[in-house]
Amino acid sequence: MKTNYSKQTEQIFEEIKNNQPKPKLLLQSCCGPCSSYVLTYLTQHFDIYLFYYNPNVYPAQEYAKRLETQKQLLERLPHQNVITLVDCDYNHDEFLAVAKGFENEKEGGARCAKCFMLRLEKTAQKAKEVGCEFFGTTLTVSPHKNAQVLNNIGLQLQQKYGIRFLPSDFKKKEGYKQSIELSKKYGLYRQEYCGCEFAMGHLED
Repeated sequence: MKTNYSKQTEQIFEEIKNNQPKPKLLLQSCCGPCSSYVLTYLTQHFDIYLFYYNPNVYPAQEYAKRLETQKQLLERLPHQNVITLVDCDYNHDEFLAVAKGFENEKEGGARCAKCFMLRLEKTAQKAKEVGCEFFGTTLTVSPHKNAQVLNNIGLQLQQKYGIRFLPSDFKKKEGYKQSIELSKKYGLYRQEYCGCEFAMGHLED
């Protein structure tokens, strides 16, 4: 029986609905388009620190273009509570180190799981560093990403770092469809591959 991660998200909303100030969530964002719906969905429940940590993206020019798109979204998107972009350095070597030996894996396989772990672990570490109560990721909005794998990794890191993971399956309730519509509304650049050089040629959106 599959876990209903969307229901778990809503249970946390119910748990924190009367909290003042709003709990702080460090949210790893894979890109502006995917984060558009997720931010709209979460901003009424959290003060959000948006962590654009994506060392998998290649080449550097593509990374810069996606980061600029993320900034454009934050300038245009209405939000109920605080959304703060958290800067981080681009270091593609961090991704290449975890991808070593898995370069020829199919998209969605072991290389992707390694990449998820890299990005989510850095997110958990940053959440603890800046004093957030929760951490999470926008990655589950994509139909190309395995929500069960992502949530399992998040829950492992919750135990390791003592920071609550926000379980999610943001593609539910037409989340992915809404992200496409919001991208069009705000004129966002939408990439055609997940990011790394090993996925180039595999359409993402």
